[in-house]
Amino acid sequence: MRNATHAMLVAAAPQGNLDAVEHLVKLAPETGADAVALVGDLTGDRDKRETFRRVFEILGRGRLPTFFVPGPNDAPIGDYLREAYNVEVVFPFLHGVHGGFAFAPGYVVVAGMGGTLVDDVDTGRTEDHHLIYPAWEAEYRLKVLRELKDYQKVFLFTTVPAHKGLDIPGSEVAAELTKTYNPRLVVTYDPAVHGMRHEKLGKSLVVFPGSLAEGDFAVVDLNSGKIETGNVR
Repeated sequence: MRNATHAMLVAAAPQGNLDAVEHLVKLAPETGADAVALVGDLTGDRDKRETFRRVFEILGRGRLPTFFVPGPNDAPIGDYLREAYNVEVVFPFLHGVHGGFAFAPGYVVVAGMGGTLVDDVDTGRTEDHHLIYPAWEAEYRLKVLRELKDYQKVFLFTTVPAHKGLDIPGSEVAAELTKTYNPRLVVTYDPAVHGMRHEKLGKSLVVFPGSLAEGDFAVVDLNSGKIETGNVR
């Protein structure tokens, strides 16, 4: 395993396409990436628990530090948590960072919040049929990052941070978290964004890697911000 994380392979929304995940894992060594980040939706319309298990097992074969969060449709949360726990016991380099964080090689911390973040403070959390959270919950769960000021950060969100340069709605709280902690990279996804796209939000690079279900992925250099796109097909 490399001593530091310089380049990260990022992908989103496999939607249960196990072949695409398999091809991504096989291609990873050729990209020069030191770590992998995958944001939901992970399962699509397939059997949730079984698909979580298959996706995580495939990721485990890659032997790279890998970080992931579930998407809005990856409910119920119990199935996700059960399979994430099981696979992390077998493959300790896999890390679910939904509402939490994990360390990548070197002084890099990866944190995230899956599901849909809703800025309305009166919104209740839903985890049975869709994953929906009041955005303040993300603020609360990620406040531990205040103690990790010396670490380079990567954020994984399945709700787009609000950005005046985007023509799609986003979360003001996700944007505020980004501006507060200044991660080098934010990996996110929205089905309205087709193909790879990137924007700057303050000092942070926000990357939409496209849909892995359609074969898209990207490799991001955390030092230079250089992005290379690819397709598993």
